[in-house]
Amino acid sequence: MTIEKIWEGELIEERVIIWDKDSITLYDESGYGKPLPEEEPNRLELDLVEAAYLVEKGKLRVIVKEEGKSKKLTFEELMKIGSERVNEFHPQYIVFRDLRERGYLVKTGYKFGAHFRLYERGVKLKRGPKAPHEHTKAVVHAVAEESAFSLPELSRAVRLAHNIRATMWWAVVDRENDVTYYEISRLTP
Repeated sequence: MTIEKIWEGELIEERVIIWDKDSITLYDESGYGKPLPEEEPNRLELDLVEAAYLVEKGKLRVIVKEEGKSKKLTFEELMKIGSERVNEFHPQYIVFRDLRERGYLVKTGYKFGAHFRLYERGVKLKRGPKAPHEHTKAVVHAVAEESAFSLPELSRAVRLAHNIRATMWWAVVDRENDVTYYEISRLTP
């Protein structure tokens, strides 16, 4: 029986850095984080949502350095920090967790005007040219059900998704933390 390694990362602003070169396996095998630097990476940078998920799963410990001392953060403390530092953190976390639990590979999608990029089940991230099934399947924007949004914002997100040949999913999180997904597309008569 092999014991799965529990990684340790350091919270720096809205990111968690794992200062272990071997942590690149989290990216290569499971699609978590971003290896840095791009050429010959020696660390892994996780988005706060990814870090919170890995902490909840018992695969990551997050520390914060305060006054020269390291303090381990609980899942609850990390969620509180995320909610204070990241707009719409709670719905993002609920949607990220739901999609990962359904077997999707989920990455941040900020440059596409949404919270996440979604890949088909079973896809592994790789550098270089990709086969058609290895490209982004959907871009996902997470919102709480009581949130307001603007139609121009939604329209921009749909156009950006279509530009990369992906669909737009609007993920609405209700008060019971259930997620309802809406696929939004552009009709051209």
